[in-house]
Amino acid sequence: MGLWLTVTERKRNTMDTAVLMEIESLRRASMAGLREKYREVFGEETRCRHREHLFRRIAWRLQALAEGDLSERARGRAQQIAQDADLRMVAPRDFLAVAGERVQTARGDRNGREQDRRLPLPGTVLSRKWKGRTILVEVLAKGFRYENRPYSSLSAIAVAITGTRWNGLAFFGLTRPAGVPRKERRHAKK
Repeated sequence: MGLWLTVTERKRNTMDTAVLMEIESLRRASMAGLREKYREVFGEETRCRHREHLFRRIAWRLQALAEGDLSERARGRAQQIAQDADLRMVAPRDFLAVAGERVQTARGDRNGREQDRRLPLPGTVLSRKWKGRTILVEVLAKGFRYENRPYSSLSAIAVAITGTRWNGLAFFGLTRPAGVPRKERRHAKK
């Protein structure tokens, strides 16, 4: 019995060495060589142009062919995990089209800027007393409306009202996170 294990171990070591040598030769192969080897091993063309990815896929396949693939139990478990998992977190760009036009599926602006968290939701009306008059500003999805005129920022509205430069958030009292009370000012005792 000891002799049989030795022969099996020898075959395995020889197979491992052959696979390892083939994998090492792939490290130095050109991209065209990797694509050719992929075609040979998988029986189909690859669209991939990422050298490291191709190398790893081919190396895995060579080892799987030499050592044996996943067991039925492992395949079953992998299938269970794949069914339970939401693999894609964001829909593809062309996933949803209405009347032939693509509908934006990702949240946020196209320029990547997110809305300031200090701003209230669109539709909210901000009010501020200034020199005896009440100023009402409506928050829109993109900008603001003051006296039926659109503005891109609260600072632009503050300038239009006061004639001087203001931080719009400070002018409308939006500089603190919601729910945080103002600090009381301590006056120095005389």
